[in-house]
Amino acid sequence: MTSTSSPRILLVEDEVQTAAAVTESLEQEGFQVAWSANGISGLRLLASTAFDAVILDWMVPELSGLELLKRLRREGRKVPVLLLTARDAVEDRIRGLDTGADDYLVKPFALAELAARVRALVRRSLSLGDTPRIWKIGELEVDESAHAVRRGETSVALTAKEWQILVLLLRNANRVVSRETLAHEVWPGMRRATPLDNVVDVHLANLRRKLEDAQSGRLIQTIRGVGFLLRSA
Repeated sequence: MTSTSSPRILLVEDEVQTAAAVTESLEQEGFQVAWSANGISGLRLLASTAFDAVILDWMVPELSGLELLKRLRREGRKVPVLLLTARDAVEDRIRGLDTGADDYLVKPFALAELAARVRALVRRSLSLGDTPRIWKIGELEVDESAHAVRRGETSVALTAKEWQILVLLLRNANRVVSRETLAHEVWPGMRRATPLDNVVDVHLANLRRKLEDAQSGRLIQTIRGVGFLLRSA
């Protein structure tokens, strides 16, 4: 499993030590992990990025995990959610599951068990087709599992960063991906600064040159001051 096709996990957890331990454990298992310390920022990440599963602490600040889960399910979002909490009463488990959680794990927990449960959720997500692995936009076909791109009958060779940018935009097709999100996801650990902005622009320009022609038109649009948009229709 390569890093560009690793399952993407959102962890919403306000306890820094717990979040660090969970992130390290899951990354060692081959997952990509995005961390949010409160419900509001978690909701924003879910609005801008596609995830294969969510680990959601019940008692996070600003917007509780349970309220965040309710909003997801009201919107028809099917992403699997594991509810993580110190609340171990039977009625709490029932409430969490009835709200739409796919699994429930009580603190303290073993990291190995958490990883096993996340693997099960991701398998369920992929089997339900929640995360598409093949996209077709006009003559462009992208097979994420095979790490292959074709435009008509022609194979398109992408660099690793170009591939990551393309998959991120495809997973968020018809939604604007902010420059900050793109930079954080493709160049993790690097601060957003003018030199990195220039790197983003160069890679996007190269990607457009490889994917677009006079017939297809502009597939990737720059929304000035906001971010980037790939339209699927």
